[in-house]
Amino acid sequence: MELLLQYLSEAIRERMTDGVDMKYKIAICDDEEQQREYLGEIVTAWAKKNRHLVNLKIYTESNAFLFDYAEEKDFDILLLDIEMPGTNGIELAKRIRKDSAAVQIIFVTGYYDYFSDGFDVSALHYLIKPVDDRKLFPVLDRAADNLSCRQRCVLVSTGEEDVKVPLADITYIEAENVYVVIHTVRGDYRTRISLAKFTEQLDDTFLKVHRSYVVSLKYIRKITRKEITMQGGGEIPIRRGMYDDVHDALVKYL
Repeated sequence: MELLLQYLSEAIRERMTDGVDMKYKIAICDDEEQQREYLGEIVTAWAKKNRHLVNLKIYTESNAFLFDYAEEKDFDILLLDIEMPGTNGIELAKRIRKDSAAVQIIFVTGYYDYFSDGFDVSALHYLIKPVDDRKLFPVLDRAADNLSCRQRCVLVSTGEEDVKVPLADITYIEAENVYVVIHTVRGDYRTRISLAKFTEQLDDTFLKVHRSYVVSLKYIRKITRKEITMQGGGEIPIRRGMYDDVHDALVKYL
């Protein structure tokens, strides 16, 4: 009887999830009630269109979200207003980034003033209100793609151990003769392999900007004609004539 019940339970669960692609935990944090409801409707429509399951959480201010986040650091996507009572959206995003590089942060605001701050917290996108499904759907699609890519890893042999390194954690790769150093948000790894060979394992969120450097577009904080400043530190030289290519790639990524 117990085996039969287990079989039926599994069969029902499979039928309930049949045709569902992924499940995401999404938060909306905005002090305007109408905006919260409207964004919730768009997210629900996006989930239905793409056959995703969504656990949607709604917050009226930052501290309420942080209270839940302290207990459950499993949010996938955050739609975040900037100007709110108490802790503003930028400060909230900075606190999240201390724990996680994975949360896809999407700023939805009525102001351009904080655009540059979005780079500092590796925001996925910066949308100006009013927002509709034509604007938000593609951004949510990219967030889902990024979350999927986060599961992709490269196996790095350091000589002492083999380490699985998520692509989403890599900030940049640096060539040192017959070795490369993989710089990540969790530390650095040195392995004997050519930069060209290692680059074959990466995706299009990485860009070779110098003969000795490949960077993750996700972690670029600032670019000039001569160098790139990375999140968390690191000044990367740019190959002569490469500035426009880096700029275009970054704009496309954002």
